Amino acid sequence: MANNEDIENGESCVQEEIRAPLLSRVEIAGNGDEEKPLKKSSNEERWMVYLTTFVAVCGSYAFGCCAGYSSPTQAAIREDVKLSLAEYSLFGSILTFGAMIGAITSGKIADYIGRKGAMIVSSAFCTAGWLSISFAQGALLLDIGRLATGYGMGVFSYVVPVFIAEIAPKDLRGALTTVNQLMICTGVSVSFIIGTLLTWRALALVGIVPCAVLLLGLVIIPESPRWLAKKGNQKEFEASLRRLRGKKTDISAEAAEIQDYIETLERLPKARLLDLFQRRYLRSVTIGVGLMICQQFGGINGVCFYTSSIFESSGFPANIGTITYAILQVIITALGATLIDRAGRKPLLVISGAGLVLGCVLTASSFYLKEHGLALAAVPALAVTGILVYIGAFSAGMGAVPWVVMSEIFPINIKGVAGSLATLVNWFGAWACSYTFNFLMSWSSYGTFILYAAVNALAILFVIKVVPETKGRTLEQIQAAINTS
Repeated sequence: MANNEDIENGESCVQEEIRAPLLSRVEIAGNGDEEKPLKKSSNEERWMVYLTTFVAVCGSYAFGCCAGYSSPTQAAIREDVKLSLAEYSLFGSILTFGAMIGAITSGKIADYIGRKGAMIVSSAFCTAGWLSISFAQGALLLDIGRLATGYGMGVFSYVVPVFIAEIAPKDLRGALTTVNQLMICTGVSVSFIIGTLLTWRALALVGIVPCAVLLLGLVIIPESPRWLAKKGNQKEFEASLRRLRGKKTDISAEAAEIQDYIETLERLPKARLLDLFQRRYLRSVTIGVGLMICQQFGGINGVCFYTSSIFESSGFPANIGTITYAILQVIITALGATLIDRAGRKPLLVISGAGLVLGCVLTASSFYLKEHGLALAAVPALAVTGILVYIGAFSAGMGAVPWVVMSEIFPINIKGVAGSLATLVNWFGAWACSYTFNFLMSWSSYGTFILYAAVNALAILFVIKVVPETKGRTLEQIQAAINTS
């Protein structure tokens, strides 16, 4: 008993040491005061941050290409390769299983070989997968390729937002991390549009382009300074931070804060999966995993898969409706990126959740009226409006912000394990939602969307009660604030 108490007291002391230097620099008790840097980087000196973000989000664009590939190619692939509906369904769904495997391994890979190394691995899997799909003559190579691209997606979905959060200054971190979701949406939309113009084999080869740009860009951008500090590479850490902040910027305060925090964390035991459920990590894990559950179980994948059918059933041209849906998604995600560091994370999540509830209620109303033969003239307008409100609301907050918050809240000593868990939960939710959607719709079309509305209403309560505001704070300050609450 005495030994256990000594260990607990020692860990408590370490936690106090983590908080102490940070609390002396910034008020965290809720008054909203922000740390005043010695000298901020000018816009001219931040070009390396912007370039590094652009290179990283080529991985996000590759992610979008993978996700958007199957929709415009279904008829052509089935005809050319003679696939049954069941075989094509396997081809489409195996992507999610590959992504779950990628999510499980992404944190360990990113911690072991670095954030850049993880992106190289992911690009290699995506490139091999696209080549396999492009040259496939049967179902086996198609499925192997799809599994490989799914694995690459799973790794990208974790490492890109984490890398951007670790290289960005605090006043740009939210906006730059949101570009991750913007590029995913852009990749999906572009794949859908050019998929109507190119053959399915050519479209697969086009998917290699963002991977090639990413691999070339990784040669010239710096590694994450926080990862380098964690590995004890002091010279590389300082050089990376200086490249990112500008030669004329005083980096001493930021470098000291990062170094002190990481050195203190290194005195804690190596994190394992079960360690995430200890009290000192439980709030961070609850926030990260909870937001992923809110994002996926609110019905986004079901709505995405059913969009064309909803437009068709409402008498609205499916192609026009789907392209409108894709363009709206990109525009509103871009708008959200400009607002996230001004409005904050919580307001965007709450407003997004309210919009999701409204979109679900409108769509449910259209199905209810159609099923009961009431006000049939209003059904098409309600269906189209409901879907567009839903996707607009999702793009404004719930699509991007959970990834931003996930990249911010985990201490670096558990970031690999905790990030992998959150990403795995996200991909499992994506699979569960898409798998159960048709069963729910056969049970009750309007009941399905009422159920999604209820989940999104609960998500609003979760955000209000549990999720902290992280706008304008360094990663170290965010984690100190969570530990003190």
